[in-house]
Amino acid sequence: MQILLVPALAKLPWLVHGFSTRPGGVSLLNGEKVLNLGFTEWDSKESVLENRRRFQSAFGATDLKLISLKQIHSDVIHLFDAAPAEPCRGDASVTNRSGLLLAVQTADCVPILLVDPKKRAVAAVHAGWRGTLQRIVVKAIGQMQMQFKSRPADLLAGIGPSIGGCCYEVGTEVATQFQSQFAEAPEWFDEFRTGDEPNPIQWLNMMPPGHQPPPKNVLLDLRKANRGQLLGAGLRAPNIFVSDLCTACRRDLLFSYRKEGAQSGRLMSVIGMLT
Repeated sequence: MQILLVPALAKLPWLVHGFSTRPGGVSLLNGEKVLNLGFTEWDSKESVLENRRRFQSAFGATDLKLISLKQIHSDVIHLFDAAPAEPCRGDASVTNRSGLLLAVQTADCVPILLVDPKKRAVAAVHAGWRGTLQRIVVKAIGQMQMQFKSRPADLLAGIGPSIGGCCYEVGTEVATQFQSQFAEAPEWFDEFRTGDEPNPIQWLNMMPPGHQPPPKNVLLDLRKANRGQLLGAGLRAPNIFVSDLCTACRRDLLFSYRKEGAQSGRLMSVIGMLT
């Protein structure tokens, strides 16, 4: 089993965190044993629970109560003082209580872990394109400011493996929505081109009459978008750590819904406080 860590977070003795990977579980997927940490149609509940047990044990979080959300691609954020009886609907969670392990599940979307070393508070955020468009990570930081008096300049952020700008193809209507919300949005997109088509980003801005329409799709770099939002929220650039692993490129190590469809497993990104 391989768990990815952010070195700056790993230095905090009272904190546990980790980004899971594909190998090392008991789930059987196309003849391969994998660490699937989400309840999927192809896997058994027993296998997933055993995988979660092994995952928590691997980085010393066995005694923490795992809090996993029913993710809905929203900007809904939950404050937890204790583990709920049933999974809550939403896409981010925050706490300043020890003994809780906040989790988000991904198979291409961006997992973001936040920690305030001064106030001792943490957050876990799931940001797909809809959550990114709704500024969910900025709103999670806002919750930490409101609930725990956190200062953005004090926060550390880890952006885990996700689908990269090399592979994340979206429609130009998605680019249009981002451009209506963010001045810097053109920096987050690249053209997906097969020949001499016009640049779709320029086309969206200019739309000259009589020209051929742009290609249907463009490439979106969600990691860059969320890093930009973290900077805009007041985090210091040296305190933001971004994994360059692409889920679509590294199916040997990760899961990708875009590449594997319904037969994909789920990665889990977790953060919690021991004391």
